[in-house]
Amino acid sequence: MSPELNVREKQEVTVGTAETTSDRPMFSPVVDIWETETGLMLMADMPGVAPEDLSLDLQDNTLTLSGRVSPPPEGRKILSREFGVGNFYRQFSLADNIDQASITAALKDGVLKLELPRVAPAQPRKIEIKTDETKPA
Repeated sequence: MSPELNVREKQEVTVGTAETTSDRPMFSPVVDIWETETGLMLMADMPGVAPEDLSLDLQDNTLTLSGRVSPPPEGRKILSREFGVGNFYRQFSLADNIDQASITAALKDGVLKLELPRVAPAQPRKIEIKTDETKPA
């Protein structure tokens, strides 16, 4: 295998029984994360997940990705299958410097792209000092 190509096998994850009612396997999507000038970029492979079947939840600095793969339409015969069909689930703990209100997401061709911008640093400013004379009556 060439050093430029790192292939990781699809890994099944174990989630608590209270978290899912499906008998389908749950997989951890393969994810690349890199730093940009403005924050972080996260790319997750979630083949077979439609935008309406994707859920992104943010609570207590934890970002949860979950995607449901719809079964193939009836009448189609599988000729070759290279990966197991199942749903996707993965969680990330976010640092305090991520601007959670400005996170954006896009799903195209089974690849989820999340932009996680950093909180803008505080800008220098002059603080007004109030006195009895400047206090409103």
